[in-house]
Amino acid sequence: MPELPEVETVRRELAPWLTGRRIVSASRIAAPAGPKYAGLERAAGQSIESVLRRGKFLLMALSGGDELVVHLGMSGVLSAEPPRDHQRVRLELAGPAPRTLYFRDPRRFGRFLLVRRGDYRTLPTLAALGPEPFDVSFTPESLYQAVRVSRAPLKVLLLSQRPVAGLGNIYVDEALWRAQVHPLTAGRSLRLDAATRLHRAIIEVLRAAIAAGGTTLRDYRTVSGATGAYLTKLSVYGREGEPCPRCSMAIVRLVVGARSTHVCPRCQHKSGARRASMQAR
Repeated sequence: MPELPEVETVRRELAPWLTGRRIVSASRIAAPAGPKYAGLERAAGQSIESVLRRGKFLLMALSGGDELVVHLGMSGVLSAEPPRDHQRVRLELAGPAPRTLYFRDPRRFGRFLLVRRGDYRTLPTLAALGPEPFDVSFTPESLYQAVRVSRAPLKVLLLSQRPVAGLGNIYVDEALWRAQVHPLTAGRSLRLDAATRLHRAIIEVLRAAIAAGGTTLRDYRTVSGATGAYLTKLSVYGREGEPCPRCSMAIVRLVVGARSTHVCPRCQHKSGARRASMQAR
């Protein structure tokens, strides 16, 4: 699933193209009626005032007080080129070419809908997001306090989007490895010094991934069709059996919270991990 670096890369491509453009029509194509594509017809006649990101969501503020909310799901791709198949939404724009934004989503986990600006009652995940990782409100202390209230493993807590927004399976594994923290460490067992390392690691890995255009494992593409280049820079994710870049111990794969998880057994400490594992069962 595209995570913050992938969505931010897409946002940066879309913003100069879409900002200020008037929407001629918004159509649901080969997509079932329902909440995932709700309200699109209201976008016609409104102009796109901004293209922002919140966590893994794209938010396009419209001139009539509405907002387009886009989530790429597992396989969603936005582009100016018509997709060969699995087209779900088409946005026709006034002005110079390119005049059409397409949303392709083979696995149908994505969303492309219209709400009143800031009204996320139908999007509880968006409404409950924690702080943005690059915001001043996200600090080592805020991270420490957010996870200390739970016995759940850190991997599960970070994937919940509550301590910080935008992390998914890839970058949680990468940040925990950088911070030398085991993914099964119970939230309430995390020490402030480890939280400080983890805070720094989250910001560092996200910045590096954004600079590389994100990570393409299978479906993710930028608006221009490029793949993310961070795949070759991953330290642990997807590298089971390969040597740890820091200590050369073989990377192992665990399952934490039903998610594939990659860890170095030597340099990621297991403080609190056994207790969290037992309580997560």
